[in-house]
Amino acid sequence: MTLDLFAALEPQPSREPITQGAVLLRAFAAGEAAQLVRAVEQVTAQSPLRHMHTPGGFRMSVAMSNCGRYGWVTDRRGYRYQPEDPLSGRPWPEMPQAFRELAVRAAREAGFDGFDPDACLVNRYEPGARMSLHQDKNEQDMAQPIVSVSLGLPATFLFGGMERADKPLRMRLESGDVVVWGGPARLLFHGVDTLPDGDHPLTGRCRYNLTLRRAR
Repeated sequence: MTLDLFAALEPQPSREPITQGAVLLRAFAAGEAAQLVRAVEQVTAQSPLRHMHTPGGFRMSVAMSNCGRYGWVTDRRGYRYQPEDPLSGRPWPEMPQAFRELAVRAAREAGFDGFDPDACLVNRYEPGARMSLHQDKNEQDMAQPIVSVSLGLPATFLFGGMERADKPLRMRLESGDVVVWGGPARLLFHGVDTLPDGDHPLTGRCRYNLTLRRAR
């Protein structure tokens, strides 16, 4: 098979509007997915993934860590950003340059120039894990967008309205897909449906999600 035919089998980037202020960038990170997964492994070797608890005491099914100047955490004291990993008391790992550069490029492609993320939440979904509909509203600057990167097993992304009860759109996300939302879409409810079992050549039986934000 020729190189041209191999290239034709690779996912081709495309831009799919979701709603005003929200865009799905298909395969935007596909070419660098392996590099991103290696960076995830380096980050989580320093700050291990863990199942945090909500203020109500519920254990989250998604395992989490952070990198960057700030990390998002949840416990009995509430949802918040803080500069140190509560497990170690040390600063979160530095955000890999590959994460930052990808987020800036994706935000620009979606129409948000000047994005400067200082926090990256790393989520690991294993079969059966899910993320209920929620808003990202712990950040101080709501003018900055959110950039969400999918790596590994495919998942169904849920993108709703301004009320939790609004019926969400359902979108299948593949490894390398990037969703960006901001502006009028910044506080829309969103989540991830229960991850089915599978095996991906990059990540095995799991999916990683990188959510890059400007926290402060």
